Amino acid sequence: MNFAVCPLSIVPVRASPVDKSEMLTQLLFGECVEIIHHKGKQWLKVRCLSDNTIGWVSTNQLQAITPSEQEIFRDFFAFSLEFIHPIMSVDMSRPITIGARLPDFDGIRCTLGEKDYTFSGQAVFPKDLTPSAELIIKFARRYLHAPYLSGGRSPFGIDAGALVQLIFSFVGIVLYRYPEQQVQQGRTVDFVQQAQPGDIAFFQTKNGNITHTGILLPDSKIIHSYGQVRIDRIDHYGIYNEDLKKYTHKLRIVRRFLEKMPERLPEVMEEDIIPENQIGLF
Repeated sequence: MNFAVCPLSIVPVRASPVDKSEMLTQLLFGECVEIIHHKGKQWLKVRCLSDNTIGWVSTNQLQAITPSEQEIFRDFFAFSLEFIHPIMSVDMSRPITIGARLPDFDGIRCTLGEKDYTFSGQAVFPKDLTPSAELIIKFARRYLHAPYLSGGRSPFGIDAGALVQLIFSFVGIVLYRYPEQQVQQGRTVDFVQQAQPGDIAFFQTKNGNITHTGILLPDSKIIHSYGQVRIDRIDHYGIYNEDLKKYTHKLRIVRRFLEKMPERLPEVMEEDIIPENQIGLF
């Protein structure tokens, strides 16, 4: 297998090998991919190792790494918790965002290829944390007012699935990239009255498709990305937006993730189907 790492602040992953193609997701500094296919000298088809998303990345926005480096980057890293903060080498400074990975980080320095970097901001090692609702909510609030961006995964633009995915990754819980995938994980909360802070709520369209998600907060509130990362009221029907004076999202199901989860995602996913006994619970 051939691998590469993202050496830049934010890199788009596209649906096809064209710059104007839809952005499926983004890679943040330090995230690794498996290279599936080369298209000429300009494009690489890749699988994002954090969530198995497959798409196309410009060749000049990735840096090749060896399989042994990939294993180190996968198992020994910290997440940056700074909204944006420079990472420094001898001859350059590069801004990285919250959620970026610091490969082989020792608390001060990390290494990417032949370059050594220093990082003086806040960082967290997910393996050292015990997942809790308090931590999840604390991390989620760091993204408040970040603008919504379909496919985005940074504080300069983030969608609902990425917000949930990144927040839970900080405490070592691995989720898929999109709400329709994430809803297959975790454990069902049978009644909305039993939902707790830190649970994840999923919302459906008129056609019954899961397209939105958010993290439950105390006092019947939810943090989610809709226009921007915001906090709204939630009840058994869905999300009520006080600014618009209406419900914006219809609740489908609540699932609990703050318990033992696999450290890595399986490479082959099940079909995006919700079991019949989970439909119409609310």
